[in-house]
Amino acid sequence: MQSFANTENQCLGGKDVRHALITAGSKGLGRKVTEALLEKGYSVTVNYRQDEEAVSRLKEKWRSSLDRLQFVKGDVTKKEDLLRMVNAALERFGKIDLLINNAGPYIFERKKLADYTDDEWYDMLEGNLSSVFHLFKAVVPVMRRQRFGRIITYGFQGADHAPGWLHRSAFGAAKVGLASLTKTIAIEEAGSGITANMVCPGNIVGDMKEASISEARASLDEETPIGRSGTGEDIARIITFLCDEHSDYITGTVIEATGGLNVINRHSL
Repeated sequence: MQSFANTENQCLGGKDVRHALITAGSKGLGRKVTEALLEKGYSVTVNYRQDEEAVSRLKEKWRSSLDRLQFVKGDVTKKEDLLRMVNAALERFGKIDLLINNAGPYIFERKKLADYTDDEWYDMLEGNLSSVFHLFKAVVPVMRRQRFGRIITYGFQGADHAPGWLHRSAFGAAKVGLASLTKTIAIEEAGSGITANMVCPGNIVGDMKEASISEARASLDEETPIGRSGTGEDIARIITFLCDEHSDYITGTVIEATGGLNVINRHSL
């Protein structure tokens, strides 16, 4: 089994630096979260699956901060890769304060549940639900010793209410289960200074995943009540707030960021 190193905490200006482990943090929504954490002065271990070009772009942009940044290649559907990510973070930075479960494997082909293969079903469950279990099990002893931890999971619009989702059955089932799991973690670990919350992005697609709010405001989105698309920056702002030391009163919550779409009664339209 893996052996987690007990190295000295990294310091910046004499102050302990919070360290974050984020899955799929080199591009898309994950990239904006990684950058937001770096901007706050945190150190970050970024997991990625295979896109070396995305990693190179991030390294180049943040070349002056590479002492606070490392990349670990791995597949979140594989337990051994998840444990290797944790070990790499602890070996270099000595602790994990923030666990951002950003990775969420997805099948884009629209198919009914009866048409899923066993491998497709289990990949969705392993990547979206079991991966959080394995990472949690690996990092919670560290967070308990520190008396501090922030665990973030991702859902989808309405996940807290367990809706059916046509053609997205496996992904939907995993995320709904994750909503319950997140709340259970929040209850069980509250006494250890650890919070757990879920963020549910709205319809943020394509380039908008790595876009800024100012970029989104430059074009009208008529389907969203606020009139603009959501962006990666919207999600990053929520996550950095939840990870703050003074956000400990917020735990076990499911936060939807949809621009108002989640409060529309579709039957009245």
